[in-house]
Amino acid sequence: MSRFIGTYFLYMVIKEVNGKFPQIPADCYVAENATIVGDVTLGEQCSVWFNAVVRGDVHYIKVGNKVNIQDGAVIHCTYQKHPTVIGNNVSIGHNAIVHGCTLKDNVLIGMGAIVMDGCVIESNSIVAAGSVVTQNTVVESGTIYAGIPAKKVKDIDQSDFAGEIERISNNYVMYSGWFK
Repeated sequence: MSRFIGTYFLYMVIKEVNGKFPQIPADCYVAENATIVGDVTLGEQCSVWFNAVVRGDVHYIKVGNKVNIQDGAVIHCTYQKHPTVIGNNVSIGHNAIVHGCTLKDNVLIGMGAIVMDGCVIESNSIVAAGSVVTQNTVVESGTIYAGIPAKKVKDIDQSDFAGEIERISNNYVMYSGWFK
């Protein structure tokens, strides 16, 4: 699909791979130069921003409701071993990499963070910007992990955190409305 804007053509790549075509509800926003391929299912009110890639070619990717995949982020999985499963109200920051792992509900993955194969990021958790969550790490609910490799740096107050993640999710639903 292409759209002519000024003197530029922008291409959104939504492509079937091995008989699997991405499932994208009508109320989602996908930027003109985002790429979504293969066995990918998005929930309601999701947004996939500029230059983001969601590549379900070697395993499936399931994304919950009100998830925002910000500019330049890459979501992928591991061939026949690790799908990627993302819960509801998840924000995946600019240039983050989420690969073959599980992100539960109300999670924030900071800008430039990397979450590797087999990881589980429990609900109501934050992975700080620039962090690397190494293979098979479990980030406990209600914690902030940071660093390379990422380690627990503190507990967070559930009530304050829950409101903040909800605020970010709602903001991205609002922002996507500006582009539809």
